[in-house]
Amino acid sequence: MNEAEGLRQRRAVRPQVITEDTPAQAAKDGSTYSSKVFRVTFMILAVSLIIPLLGAIVFLECPIDPQPLSFKEPPLLTGVLEPNIKLRQAERIFENQLIGPESIANIGDVLFTGTADGKILKIEDGEIKTLARLGHGPCSDVKMLLSTSEPIEGHKMSFLNDLTLTRDGRKIFFTDSSSKWQRRDYSFLVMEGTDDGRLLEYDTVTKEVKVLMVGLRFPNGVQLSPAEDFVLVAETTLARIRRYYVSGLMKGGADMFVENMPGFPDNIRLSSAGGYWVAMSAVRPNPGFSMVDFISEKPWIKRIIFKLLSQETVMKFVPKYSLVVELSETGSYKRSLHDPNGMVVTYVSEAHEHNGYLYLGSFRSPFICRLNLEHV
Repeated sequence: MNEAEGLRQRRAVRPQVITEDTPAQAAKDGSTYSSKVFRVTFMILAVSLIIPLLGAIVFLECPIDPQPLSFKEPPLLTGVLEPNIKLRQAERIFENQLIGPESIANIGDVLFTGTADGKILKIEDGEIKTLARLGHGPCSDVKMLLSTSEPIEGHKMSFLNDLTLTRDGRKIFFTDSSSKWQRRDYSFLVMEGTDDGRLLEYDTVTKEVKVLMVGLRFPNGVQLSPAEDFVLVAETTLARIRRYYVSGLMKGGADMFVENMPGFPDNIRLSSAGGYWVAMSAVRPNPGFSMVDFISEKPWIKRIIFKLLSQETVMKFVPKYSLVVELSETGSYKRSLHDPNGMVVTYVSEAHEHNGYLYLGSFRSPFICRLNLEHV
């Protein structure tokens, strides 16, 4: 073999060179692998959650049979409805000494309130005394005027709510919010849109009961006018106040007092200016987003919500925006008092005026709030 041929053979057989990945390449390959693992894991978790969720949505029973409702766009919070922080000037009184003092009344300087745990309380000289425990046997003499076991015009009374009396004490006008739901189920009543609420009249002399209005959706607060010629009824579910005439030429007739309110009205009480204080159990912000308005025409969303969540859980999603409005004798807005985040006043249910103060009740909070009207 000559030298040239040996050189060609040596060039033809080349050793294989094995190289290692650079750190950057290794990191890239590791990242790709990790991403694949993450995607697969995520998909497995998603499927494991979605399948039971879909099964629950399909097969679980819904406690309500929601009806589609239609709302107008809420009024703009401008002018007298402009947001403010006036309710934050209120002071909390009797904090943690009572639960859910929803409504307040007074005889002189003595206050009375009913609470969420079924008590009737008397507040005098800064002391709280229990007068009765409803549903647990009375603590003092209690006289029953009506029994819910007796149907009125073919329907039982299941959710007796608010009342107002004539000055002579003879007639009591009261609301029966539903013949289906009880107080503890108020969120079911709102979300279902049930129209089985009524306004009734009880004569304390003849013991007769009359049904004045039917087909109401969550009739709530009720208030007799100063002239005692009509009764106002808050129709909470529809964010409006109806008027029923109980005397005069219009007796027996009904019309709209205020509609499309900036919130869902709870109790109505007289103001010293001749109008009415109305507390809003929840607001309909504009500008803003109202969940209740959004789902009002979507019963399927309501069904899903209450198939998966308890009433207590649903309530946690309700914004703690407190709003009280003062209406004139004709139903126009005179002023509004706000606590945008419920920092002081939360879950307001009533504004009761007495001696220059507003006493603010609540259906959930463990206190009463007192606001000096001279400061606002």
